[in-house]
Amino acid sequence: MSEKQQVSSSYWLDTAPDGRHPALAEDLDVDVAVIGAGIAGLCTAWELTRAGRSVAVLEAGRVAAGVTGHTTAKVTALHSLVYDKLRRTRGPEGARLYARSQSEAIERAAGIAAELGVDCDWEARDAYTYARDPGKVEELRAEARAAAEAGLPAEFVTETGLPFEVAGAVRVTGQAQFHPRKYLLALAADLVEGGGRIFEDTTVLGLDEGEPCRLSTATGATVRARDVVVATHYPIFDRALLFTRLTPKRELVVAGTVPADQDPGGMFITPDENTRSVRTAPYDGDRRLLIVTGEHFTPGTGDTRERLERLTAWATRHFPGLDVTHRWATQDNSPTDTVPMVGPLHPGARHTYVATGFGGWGMSGGMMAGRLLAAQITGEECAWSALYDPRRLKPAVREAPSFLKTQAKVAGHFVGDRLRPSPPVESLPPGEGAVVRADGHRVAVYRDDDGALHAVSARCTHLGCLVDFNAAERAWECPCHGSRFDTDGKVIQGPATKPLERRDI
Repeated sequence: MSEKQQVSSSYWLDTAPDGRHPALAEDLDVDVAVIGAGIAGLCTAWELTRAGRSVAVLEAGRVAAGVTGHTTAKVTALHSLVYDKLRRTRGPEGARLYARSQSEAIERAAGIAAELGVDCDWEARDAYTYARDPGKVEELRAEARAAAEAGLPAEFVTETGLPFEVAGAVRVTGQAQFHPRKYLLALAADLVEGGGRIFEDTTVLGLDEGEPCRLSTATGATVRARDVVVATHYPIFDRALLFTRLTPKRELVVAGTVPADQDPGGMFITPDENTRSVRTAPYDGDRRLLIVTGEHFTPGTGDTRERLERLTAWATRHFPGLDVTHRWATQDNSPTDTVPMVGPLHPGARHTYVATGFGGWGMSGGMMAGRLLAAQITGEECAWSALYDPRRLKPAVREAPSFLKTQAKVAGHFVGDRLRPSPPVESLPPGEGAVVRADGHRVAVYRDDDGALHAVSARCTHLGCLVDFNAAERAWECPCHGSRFDTDGKVIQGPATKPLERRDI
């Protein structure tokens, strides 16, 4: 595969100023410590700072450069096909609360962008969930009815701005899209100006839920806080075993410029064709940036390069003026019972909270989480606290088949991946990696472009599943819970917090 065809950097990371914050170098006492500087963590920290709390944000990497820096950045309450299901599983009131919480989060973000004067390419757009298969029309009609009953301005339509015919679509007006990193860097700057503190390159390793809570970090410093929020995408501390109710999913993204007259004029998604999502963003007067997402897969499974080629071919076929400039990948976790988990970390938690399981809709979900967690920490009432409560049991029991399916997949990887035949190291070409057997152990071996070998333990440092190689991104990935590592074993993405151990080969 040519270098041009490899996954590169995100457009959002390439086009936003690189504000840097120091690593935590000494012990610290604050009211609230927020772990993770993505959209959920920063929105929570900002709301709490505005409420008068002293806040520290601890980020293992860079602000808004992880999952949030690789999103497609749709800000919508139309989450593919969710409302008809919510009406059946959570009742009409549950569906209304979901719609209201997501819609109010979007309104809040628009207000903040206006208040702070953030130049983040905020654009009002209608959102569509479409299907090309006539057999899906009734499902779309049911979704449109359920979304409208939940309070969204939703309707069933048969025409869209896409360059191909659709059998039908759900349309919700008054939604938005934006540049996520520009927005969050402005939010971070205002947070610091308001007295909050942000520390990058600060990995949190331990949590003691005393009074106050104590966080130990890889820098050696300790943070003491009355309240702690775990907003690390996938919880790095999981004392309620939330990992058993989360399924990691990765999706590829192709972006590039198209003539302005090829802009379909909305935000579109279909669950068909292994997911296809389309939106545009401002670029210059004559061209728009087209962003196409799809080909979802479990991290560490299958040939990512073939998926990337399929997605690129789909985009260029339907948008023949596309000049591809960026390819990247995004990741999210889907809860087995549909609704994100935002609230107390576990049943006995008094001062620890979590935000996770946004199911691919982390922009509105992260904004909602910021308001919900700030309300809970400051003692305010929030109408949808129970809906998102991670301690909920009835919905989890009701959707037990999804839970069992998730655990069966994890068990299959844990056992089956250890039985895979291993290729000889000598057969690895430059730019490729494979898990091989050496001295009775499974070793993850990568050969770089110069022919040198890089060997690390193949056991994920989270719970011990075997990693596999993602050739398009040149990374080791855990198929069980989504941890990702670079070719030298350094953690790219949690829940793992420790690197893969080096091995000699």
